[in-house]
Amino acid sequence: MDVLIVGASAAGLSTAEALRRLGHEGRLTLLDAELHPPYDRPPLSKQVLAGAWEPERARLRAQPQLDALDAEFVRGERAVALDVAGRAVTTASGRVLRGDAVVLATGLTPHRLPGQDDLAGVHVLRSLDDALTLRAHLTPGTRLVVVGEGVLGGEIAATARGLGLEVTLAGLGRAVLGDQLGERIAGLLTRTHAERGVRLRLGVAVEGLTGADGRVTGVRLATGELLPADAVVVAIGSRPATGWLAGSGLGLADGVECDARCRAAEGVYAVGDVASFHHEGLGRRLRLENRTNATEQAQTVAANLLGADLPYTPIPYFWTDQYDIKIQAHGLPSPAAEVTVAEGDPERNRFTALYREGGRVTGVLGWNMPKQARLLRQQVLAGQPLAPA
Repeated sequence: MDVLIVGASAAGLSTAEALRRLGHEGRLTLLDAELHPPYDRPPLSKQVLAGAWEPERARLRAQPQLDALDAEFVRGERAVALDVAGRAVTTASGRVLRGDAVVLATGLTPHRLPGQDDLAGVHVLRSLDDALTLRAHLTPGTRLVVVGEGVLGGEIAATARGLGLEVTLAGLGRAVLGDQLGERIAGLLTRTHAERGVRLRLGVAVEGLTGADGRVTGVRLATGELLPADAVVVAIGSRPATGWLAGSGLGLADGVECDARCRAAEGVYAVGDVASFHHEGLGRRLRLENRTNATEQAQTVAANLLGADLPYTPIPYFWTDQYDIKIQAHGLPSPAAEVTVAEGDPERNRFTALYREGGRVTGVLGWNMPKQARLLRQQVLAGQPLAPA
C-alpha cells in the first residue's frame, strides 16, 4: 500500500513514523508547502522567538532519522485539490500525487485583521519563517501590541517582556486564557502579566490598525483608544487549513470531519489540528489543537491504515509556558465549571485545581505541578467515559 501524507509537520511526520514502526513497507510520500525540514511549533513562540534557540534546534528529527524513514519528501509544493475517489492530490504547480490511501495533516491557517497585509510590521506566528521575521523586530524599547488573549498571545507577550519590550496585550476576553481556563485561574495569569509590566487592554474589541507610509503605527480599539505600536502581532486564533478541499465532497464544517477512526472517506484520513473526529467516550465531535494530540492521533491513524479498527478516544490535553509558569490542563476545563484547589497554594505559584460540572470532574489543571496534575488526571477518567489514547 502506498500512502500519501499531505502535511509534513508533527502530525504528518508522526503518522509516517508510526507506519514504519508498525511494519509498513509500502511507499510513503510526504507533501508540504514549506521548504524547511519538519520542525516543532511550540518552541516558536518561546525559545525560537526569544533567540534562545536557533532554527535548527526546533527540527523534529535529524536528517539521518528522516532518511531512515525511506520516504519521499516533496517540499515547497502546496496542495490545491483532492480527488477523493482517485486518492490523488494536485499541487499549485500542477503536479499530481497519488496513493492507495491519503492522510490529511495540513494544520491551521492564522486569522488576520482587515488591512494587515498592507502594513509592514504586522505579524502572525504560525511558521518558522514567521517566528524569525518577528524575532528581528523584537529589540529592547520596541512598542509591541499583541492582539489576542489566548494561549499564543499570552506566550508572545511573555516572551517579548523577557526581551525588554514595551508590551500591550489587547483582546476581547476579560482575562488571559479566560475561554480556556475560566475566570479564577485566568485571573491569576492575567495578574502575572500585569505584575511583569504588560499593559492590559482586555474586554474590548479591536477596531483596526493605523499606519503611515506603509508601516503600522498603532492599534485602534472600539473605545476609540489608540495603542501606539512599532510592531503588532495578530494572535486571534486560527482556522483549519481546508480551503483547498472545497469541492472534494468531504465534510468541512470545522476541519475535516472524520468518524471515530479518524476516517474522512474510504481511504482518506485526517490527523492533527485539521481533524474533527467523533469521540466515542464523550459522544461528541472534537478538534484538538495541540502538539500532544498530533502525535497521539497519528498512532491511531497509522494502525487503522494497516487494518486495525481503533477508535481515537484521547483525554484532551494542552499546556502553555509563560514566564516561570508551566500550566498543564487535562480533560475539558471550562469557564462554566466550578474550580477548587486540590493541592498547593496559588499564592506560592504551585498548585493543582479540579474543574467540576454536574458533580463530575471534567478537567484537571497543574500550575507548576505537572506530575501531580497527571496523577489527578485519573479523576477525569473516573468522571467521564474516556480511555487514554
